[in-house]
Amino acid sequence: MSDPQVEKEAGSTEPAQATAPAPEKKKREYKDFGHDEEEKPTHAKVDMSQIQLKAEDLYDKEKVDLETIVVDDVFKLLQCDENGLTDEEANRRLELFGPNKLENEEQNPFLQFLSFMWNPLSWVMEAAALVAIALSNGEHRPPDWEDFVGIVTLLLINSAIGFYEERNAGNAVKALMDSLAPKAKVKRAGQWREIESANLVPGDMISFKIGDIVPADCRLTEAINVSIDQAALTGESLPQSKKLGDQCFSGSTCKQGEAEGVVISTGPNTFFGRAANLVGQDDDTTGHLQKILAQIGSFCLVVIGIFVLAEIFCLYAGFRYSYRRGLDNILVLLIGGIPIAMPTVLSVTLAVGAQQLAKYKAIVTRITAIEELAAVTILCSDKTGTLTTNKLTIDRDTIRTYGPFSAEDVVLLAAYASRTENQDAIDQCVVGALGDASRARAGIKLLDFKPFNPVDKRTEITYREESTGKLKRVTKGMTGIIIELCTRNKTEELEARLEADVEEFAQRGLRALAVAYEEVDGDDPEGEGNGFELIGLLAIFDPPRDDTKQTIDDAMALGVKVKMVTGDQLAIAKETGRRLGLGDHMYPAKVLKDGPEPGSRFKNLDEMILDADGFAGVFPEHKYEIVKRLQALGHLCAMTGDGANDAPALSRANVGIAVEGATDAARSAADIVLTEPGLSTIVHAIRGSRIIFQRMRNYAIYACAVTIRIVVCFSILAFAFKFDFPPFMVLIIALLNDGTIMTLSVDRVLPSNSPDSWDLAEIFAFALAYGLYLTLSTIALVAIAIRTTWFYDKFGVTLHNGAHQALDHNDPQLHTIVYLQVAIISQALIFVTRSHGFFFMERPSVALFAAFCLAQLVSSIIAAYGNWGFTNIEAVSGGWIGIVWVWDIVWFFPLDLIKFAMKATIIKSLRARHNAAVAAQTAESGVPMTRTTSRAASVHESLYSNRVSFLRRAARKVGFGQKISMKPEELQRFSSIQAARTGSVLARHPSRPNA
Repeated sequence: MSDPQVEKEAGSTEPAQATAPAPEKKKREYKDFGHDEEEKPTHAKVDMSQIQLKAEDLYDKEKVDLETIVVDDVFKLLQCDENGLTDEEANRRLELFGPNKLENEEQNPFLQFLSFMWNPLSWVMEAAALVAIALSNGEHRPPDWEDFVGIVTLLLINSAIGFYEERNAGNAVKALMDSLAPKAKVKRAGQWREIESANLVPGDMISFKIGDIVPADCRLTEAINVSIDQAALTGESLPQSKKLGDQCFSGSTCKQGEAEGVVISTGPNTFFGRAANLVGQDDDTTGHLQKILAQIGSFCLVVIGIFVLAEIFCLYAGFRYSYRRGLDNILVLLIGGIPIAMPTVLSVTLAVGAQQLAKYKAIVTRITAIEELAAVTILCSDKTGTLTTNKLTIDRDTIRTYGPFSAEDVVLLAAYASRTENQDAIDQCVVGALGDASRARAGIKLLDFKPFNPVDKRTEITYREESTGKLKRVTKGMTGIIIELCTRNKTEELEARLEADVEEFAQRGLRALAVAYEEVDGDDPEGEGNGFELIGLLAIFDPPRDDTKQTIDDAMALGVKVKMVTGDQLAIAKETGRRLGLGDHMYPAKVLKDGPEPGSRFKNLDEMILDADGFAGVFPEHKYEIVKRLQALGHLCAMTGDGANDAPALSRANVGIAVEGATDAARSAADIVLTEPGLSTIVHAIRGSRIIFQRMRNYAIYACAVTIRIVVCFSILAFAFKFDFPPFMVLIIALLNDGTIMTLSVDRVLPSNSPDSWDLAEIFAFALAYGLYLTLSTIALVAIAIRTTWFYDKFGVTLHNGAHQALDHNDPQLHTIVYLQVAIISQALIFVTRSHGFFFMERPSVALFAAFCLAQLVSSIIAAYGNWGFTNIEAVSGGWIGIVWVWDIVWFFPLDLIKFAMKATIIKSLRARHNAAVAAQTAESGVPMTRTTSRAASVHESLYSNRVSFLRRAARKVGFGQKISMKPEELQRFSSIQAARTGSVLARHPSRPNA
């Protein structure tokens, strides 16, 4: 870099008056980015002499809009003046509008615990417990205490795990509430005082200064050099200058200056409060995993229901069974058929997965989000602070120079004209571009500095260059202001070039900062210089994070489409999209209301949203609406963000991801919180979630197959042989199976390269094939033992009292043999369901294999020594245990062949039919549907939600729960909501009587 301290001939120093007078020319308009013409204040189009406005008038934005009407009309509408409210009037309004804070519903812990026992799977087990303790009386036999205790223990374990997980979950509304400013400076009865911000009411006069959080939505009545940081609310990357009459949002931060204003909205009615309202609203949606559980549960219930009815008719009406004998057979189906541990197994799998994701610096706050992340097809990402650094930077590649100075010289001179302390965002990025901030004052002596102000729109430094002793002056600021100061090199050609450069920057979303330079004669810092010369134009932008482009590429390789959804302006969004390879097919937020333009290539708004690379200028309800529409099209959406304005969409999305440095509100609304900068962790999380998904899918096939296997097997045995299997032994099988299957949470599996989805038809088809095959293996064993003496003839084994065959179909040793056979091969099925090829080609985890061996050792010990009279089993010889093991091994190997046959026939047919249906639907609607169709409503899905509506209503009736203070609102233009809420309440309760 050339040394800017070296004397340079920077252009002619002839006085400008020496040139011939030129004809007056039209002043140029420099269309700098972000300086569009502002809307002027309007008047309320109603008779302001009538204070008692009607509510219907206030809903009409054409008449009243508290954001834009002149401040005098605001005072009239809110029945207040610049001296503030009296204490009496403030207290009256506090009663009318409520406190300036967000309230949330606290759920009663006891009812929350009970809610985990309220779903169809639990109902069946609860019914079985009642059957065991209440109905199993009579015929001089005591109640079935053993089965009752076992069933209740299973239920309590499942509820306790679910309750513990949910009580540890974060509360987004609470975080938003805590983010409000705790104190506020307010004028009451003409006197300034400090009060709790919760006590502010519409009409209060408030004051705030640099560093303060704005306590409520207000219109400014006095503003001195005010700059407000709204990034956490609106996503705008630059602090916004505010002037008299402008609106400031609650929760934003004052970065510069001081101001006074009149409060127009408080609490839930503020911009900030509406974001909380969207997060907290109960939209009756059930979690994705709950929907899958509902459908799997419904499948199991239907299977059990059919065979329970069949047993009732067959055993009682056909075989004339006694009451207790028939009831024991029904208990076997109820206990053995319900995969009661399914929520627990899946919870443990997800919890272990959450611990694994924590190694990648991703904290999971809602563990079921892991399952949904595996199925995510679209990632909606906020820009500011998520894709970008949220730190303004000089784009060195686009610096324009207009004199003998180099680009590096221009940056250094611009840094001279910047504050080194108490910097605003612009000064900070200019000085930061030097690398070493001390260079901004190295080699010069500061004589005079004029900081930025909204009137001059520039900064200026006068300094003495230590190497030459000469006085020099540098200024930087808005292009139109700086070029007017330049007298030395301002020519028609230079102005045309500058105008073209500024317009190019604006189109690319870059903010232009002009830099000019002059020398000062003599030693007077206030003296006139030889005329400013334009030397350069700096481009300022919020740069993408270093790893963002690679992360987006990796996400796309995994089949996840990335869309940018930002509150920043369209030009900035397009430029960021181009730099990241996202594309620049981006649209302003207004299209979400107006739809595609007539004659465009899009048939409807849904098609436009799917095609778009992103949206710009969006507010919280826009982000929320985009996510909601994509979900309605069958997509599972992930949303990343860092600000309070992202909280509603983070809450609505299937998976909300708060990036490192996010606000408390965003972190609490999110399902996954990243603790390292950037988005690279998301790729690790997606891969990890797909591994976890494969584990859960393997278990789902296994659980459904075991349901069919138990229910069909023991029903047929009862019908064919009047075989009465002891209910307690089914409970033992269930406990050992579930204990072993817990180790699936650490099993070795491979993630898929495309979004996963729950193809329940495939799961049920596999389960049916496996279940019926295993049923056949047990029926064949029992039939041979009952009808023949083959086992005695070949192996010399006998049954109870030395019998060669089971002439007594309910021989207690036959019960033990059946127990061992069912326990071994049912549990071995997991090795088939977990593998894609032959079971021995994919090595299981050590934990799974060890747990299987331990469980079978326990089963074999029970078979060898279990003389339990209360459950009608008797120990068998070692010969029988060996026979059962060999029998199960022989029947186990063909299971792989069944799997391959199913894939080649039925599964292939199901997938072809599904693809054809999707193609037909796409052709009909013009909007491609995703393969993830399992969000379709299930008959019982709402019953699997942890919070049950009827329990909530009951809690309120008996006084357990608190009253909900926030109700879901129709999404409207926010200013109209403000006007309606505030004005209509005051209209109904005027502070002064009618004239």
